[in-house]
Formats: sequence, C-alpha cells, structure tokens
Amino acid sequence: MPRRVSPEAVLGVRALNRAMLERQLLLRRRKLSIPDALEQLVGLQAQAPNPPYIGLWTRLEGFQPGELTRMINDRRVVRSALMRGTLHMVTARDFPRLRPVLQPVLERLLRGTYGRLLAGLDTEALAASGRALLSERPRTSNELGKLLCEQWPGRDANALANAIRNLEPLIHVPPAGTWDSHKPATLTTAESWLDRPLETATAPDEMVLRYLAAFGPATAKDVSVWSGLNSVREVIERLRPRLRTFRDEHGHELFDVPDAPLPDPETPVPPRLLPEFDNVLLSHQDRTRIIADEHRAAVFTNNGLIRSTVLVDGFVRGTWTLERDEGTATVRIEPFGRLAAKDRTALAEEGARLLTCVATDAESHDVQFTAPGRV
Repeated sequence: MPRRVSPEAVLGVRALNRAMLERQLLLRRRKLSIPDALEQLVGLQAQAPNPPYIGLWTRLEGFQPGELTRMINDRRVVRSALMRGTLHMVTARDFPRLRPVLQPVLERLLRGTYGRLLAGLDTEALAASGRALLSERPRTSNELGKLLCEQWPGRDANALANAIRNLEPLIHVPPAGTWDSHKPATLTTAESWLDRPLETATAPDEMVLRYLAAFGPATAKDVSVWSGLNSVREVIERLRPRLRTFRDEHGHELFDVPDAPLPDPETPVPPRLLPEFDNVLLSHQDRTRIIADEHRAAVFTNNGLIRSTVLVDGFVRGTWTLERDEGTATVRIEPFGRLAAKDRTALAEEGARLLTCVATDAESHDVQFTAPGRV
C-alpha cells in the first residue's frame, strides 16, 4: 500500500521491487483497457509475436487475445523498432511521439552494426528510395533489400534494408505481430499506416518522466539501459526540480516522479508467469530488484533470448514454457529451487488460467513441474 517516504531515503531491493511491480501492473491484475495499459507500460517488447499477449494477460483482468489482434488490425496498436532499437508494441497514439525521440538511438545502432557496409553511401538518397518503395506497397525486408540493390549494385542487401528500418519510421503490417504469426513481416511507412505525421519534438524529457512512472525509482543509467539514449544525465539534471530523489543500498542516486506509488516492501505478491523478453527484466542496469545475479544465466541465453519467467514473492524463481503435443497444451514450470506448497498450487492455477486463455484449440490442458534445478 502507498506510504510516505522522505526524500533521500534509502530504498532496499524489496522496496524497489514492489514499486516496479505496482507500476508494471503486476501486484494485482487491473481493470484497464489495452491501450491504457500499453501506455502506462510505455509499450511491451515484441521481438516475438506471442509475448505481448501473455504480458497483457498476466497484467489485466479479463484480457482477451482476440481484442489485441483486432486493435493491431484496426491500426490502434502497432509493432515497430523503438527503445534500444528492438521491436516494441505500442499504441498508435504513442508511436508518433516516441519514435522521433529515439531516432539518434536507431542511427547510432545502424552505424555500429552496418557502418562499414554502408560507408560512402548517400543515406538521405537511400532513405528516400526506401520510402518510395514502401509507399508503393508493404514489402518484406528481403524484398526491400533486393530492390535497393538494383539501385546500389554491389552493396549488401541486408545492410540496405536495415538502414531503411533505422532511418525511416516503419510499421510491421499484420498479421505480423499477431498471435502465433511467424511469417516474415511486411513493412510500410508509419505515416501511410497511421495516416498522420510524426511529431517534431525530439527532446527526451517527457519520455524520461514516463519511464520513471513505469519503472522507477531509477538511476540515470537505468533510463539509458531501457531507452538506448545517451546523455541521459543531462536530461535528469534539467528535470531535477520536478523529481524526488532517493538512494539505493549501494549509495546510487535514484530519481522518481512525484506521487508515484511506493508500496510497503512486504506487500504480498501473487505468483506470476511473465513472457519472454518482458521489460521488467530489461529496463535497469542493476536487475537485482527483479532477478538475483546467480539466476541470470538461466534466463538470459547466449543467443540473445530472454526466457519466460516465474515470479514468486515478486522475484524470478524459475522459468516456464508453453508446449503443444498431440492435442495437449502444457505449461511446463522449471523452478530454480523448492517451492512452498502454496506457491506451487498458485502457479498451477495460473498456468491453467493461461491455457484457458491462449490454448482454446487444444483438446486438453496440463500444467507440469520439473524437478528444481540447481542454479
């Protein structure tokens, strides 16, 4: 529950955990619309099509997958490269104001990954050509790269296509991003898809405030880790008169928006199933507010995947998978250690609820636990 905390108070790991879970809609399921939830969360990472569906299911009362799919098809929710240059699902209201702020991030990432392959290229001419091709009709990245190679023969097609992705605001056209859709995405320009121009403001101040409201209290470095932006410290100093400050147990200065909730550190948290790539695992430099350092190797894989996780008492205590075999859909939970009987029961019930939501086509449902792993 909300409590008064004096400025410059020291916030322990549990206090930071409960604050983030409250703001991330994970202390209890909320009665919010999908757009309102996405805007509170400042989007959900959407590297794969299914995680945003599960991320909303675990946060909202009465979530229906078909409703999210309709919003994607109706252009009310979009999937595009945003924070950290990764795919995110955001509302059509948010995209025009978020994307211009993140343009420097996307351009920096482009230089870092493809700078050598694009050396000497007129990127303005390249961007204009990419815009023209995608304005004709949506195209896959492979198709776009081949067409650009006709104009710039000898160049790497993948580098050219990714240059357009980072230089131009593009949208993944559905069915890309909808439940269980794994075909290559077709891309189109944001302005043609949304039928409106992007905003012109590029100052990150408002984005930083929204990050703190969704993930704070946090350090300036945390903001940078979440967004990919450089020079966040300058923004924080500009905003300082509008912020409250704390310290963590290591003495790092934490920033927060006024009146944001700071629940009691002992607030009960029901067990939760989080999807792959959930932003609660990706949005801080120090992630011990949600996952112990010794457990990270079991969640963050060498090939860049972030596994689906189990929260018990608000912290990552295992991983889980959704499996299908001969008409049976199974949630398989792999705890890092022994679970209390009440937590095991609650997780089994949570798994059954998930299957009822996302595996309605399966003939039968099952929830299984593997033997506790040694992590």
